[in-house]
Amino acid sequence: MTTSQARALEALAAQTIELPSWAFGNSGTRFKVFGQPGVARNPYEKLEDAAQVHRYTGAAPRVSLHIPWDRVDDFGKLAAHAADLGVRIGGINSNLFQDDDYRLGSLTHPDEAVRRKAVDHHAECVEIMRQTGSTDLKIWLPDGTNYPGQDDLRARQDRLADSLQQVYAMLDPGHRLLLEYKFFEPYFYAMDVPDWGTSLVHCLALGDRAQVVLDTGHHAPGTNIEFIVMQLLRLDRLGAFDFNSRNYADDDLIVGSADPFQLFRIMNEIVAAGALAPESGVNFMLDQCHNIEPKIPGQIRSVMNVQEATAKALLVDREALAAAQRSGDVLAAHGALMDAYSTDVRPLLAELRGSTGLDPDPYAAYARSGHQERIARERVGGQQAGWGA
Repeated sequence: MTTSQARALEALAAQTIELPSWAFGNSGTRFKVFGQPGVARNPYEKLEDAAQVHRYTGAAPRVSLHIPWDRVDDFGKLAAHAADLGVRIGGINSNLFQDDDYRLGSLTHPDEAVRRKAVDHHAECVEIMRQTGSTDLKIWLPDGTNYPGQDDLRARQDRLADSLQQVYAMLDPGHRLLLEYKFFEPYFYAMDVPDWGTSLVHCLALGDRAQVVLDTGHHAPGTNIEFIVMQLLRLDRLGAFDFNSRNYADDDLIVGSADPFQLFRIMNEIVAAGALAPESGVNFMLDQCHNIEPKIPGQIRSVMNVQEATAKALLVDREALAAAQRSGDVLAAHGALMDAYSTDVRPLLAELRGSTGLDPDPYAAYARSGHQERIARERVGGQQAGWGA
């Protein structure tokens, strides 16, 4: 084994990827939600499904919750259930897009009573953080306008700043506020947090514990996402990733499925900046809806794809790359990246898994386990979890 491979194994052993609870419920298109046998019926079963992903990959020890979708009577009990399964609660995600009062906005709404309702929802989320041991409050703001003149764009930003200040003031010292952005949808003229710059401006105004969330599907076609990653890392304001893959818009497909080279380029910036280390504070999470593919295998495949892209980024010859860049050797510099990207890292990852007692192929191991067939037989009756439920 080479020195670079040994260093890569050490870094990969420490890598963790958070799972979204909503990935284990039924989902679909704008036209229909597709049901699948064995889908989780409540937050407890969502945790059980997530624990299966961690069991076979060894790299997914946290589960992100979505409120109110994952609301239970006793969150301490839910956190204890997670611990019994060998996982723990990750970020708490608020929901500002499924209430009739939010038709014209939530944190940016012209009516102060509606804004208060949205702020109070975050107070509930912060209390859930305390009960579950979570440290991250994640906000995706769906607010925006469809028509010019519909509302005052600057006034909406002022109202947003005020609402976020109220939410930020609720946090405990060990908590973070993570603000996501999206350039369009559900509104199509002007989103209130359409890009990383707008998110960053609000985070800078809030304080050190406010950071930007980057969803890899939330950009216009052709956007250089790795540049955004670099800049936010440079400013120490990249708090978290939502990993998925896209062909056209926010497709929420399996990460790395449409453009694996883009995923490698993103992870290359992460590795180059030393942000892969747990102490960097950057949280890596999947945000995907498996509409036509089975839920648990879909998440396993996603974790494996992130691991492979990371392994390739770790194998980049940094010294050769830097030397080529300094000398202006364009082709050699590009070649240093392409050599790493072209490397088959599956044997390296198989070695890593074998060293920790895991099957070298998590996807195949889960398929052989019979677990998918068992939950299809046993989870009969009750209300299956679905998008928005």
